[in-house]
Amino acid sequence: MKKFKDQLKVISKSIASLSKQVEKIINQIDKLQPKKAVPAPKKAAPKKKVAAKKAPAPKKTAPKKKVAAKKAPAPKKTAPKKKIAVKKAPAKQLTVIDTVFNAIKKTRKGVTVAQLKEKTDLNSRQLSNALYKLSKRGKIEPKSRGLYVTK
Repeated sequence: MKKFKDQLKVISKSIASLSKQVEKIINQIDKLQPKKAVPAPKKAAPKKKVAAKKAPAPKKTAPKKKVAAKKAPAPKKTAPKKKIAVKKAPAKQLTVIDTVFNAIKKTRKGVTVAQLKEKTDLNSRQLSNALYKLSKRGKIEPKSRGLYVTK
C-alpha cells in the first residue's frame, strides 16, 4: 500500500511540473504572436432621416360583374360497397409454459416430471425451466419431489 502512495505522489509531482511547463510555453507563444489591435467598440450608425410617407392613392378597381349562382354538383354515382371479409386472427400457439400448465391442470393428483416429458415432448431443461417459472408465478406447487399440482 505504501508503494502505491509513493507512486501516486511521484505522479502528482510530475503532473504539476508538466502543467507549469505548459503554462511557460503558452506565455512564450503569446509574446511571439503580434498583438492584434483591439477594435474600438462600434458606434451606432446615425439614423437616416426618412421622408414622411404619403397616404397611398386609392386603387382603381374594375366594376364587379354579377356571377350566376353555381349549381350544387350532382352526387357522384358510386358502386355499392362490398362487404369486406373480416380475417380472424390466427389462434395463438401455446407457449411451452402454457402446454406444461395445461398438462398439470388436467390431473387432480398431480403429474410427475417423467409423465410431463411424455405428454409435452419437451427436453428436461425446457421442462424444468417451465416448472420453475410456473411455480414462481404461483400457478403450481410441488406436492413432493418431482410431483407438481395446480394451486
